[in-house]
Amino acid sequence: MSQEYLTTEELAQRIKYDVRTIRERLKDSVLIEGIHYVRPFGGRKILYIWNVIERDMLEQSADDALAVPMAGGGVCHG
Repeated sequence: MSQEYLTTEELAQRIKYDVRTIRERLKDSVLIEGIHYVRPFGGRKILYIWNVIERDMLEQSADDALAVPMAGGGVCHG
């Protein structure tokens, strides 16, 4: 399977998020190294794997459609 790799800036354009939000809030909490992104050749540069991110966004979106919000901020997956 062919993977499409994106820089942080390219990913930000695709998912309509600010670059800083991706770096500070999503990376290492939602986007996990080795699953959603790689550091090629052990360097500092990060490349995001678009196919995996897109799949996970769509799966999460489908899961959220059945979720019932709870008073304490949690979610009940009905």
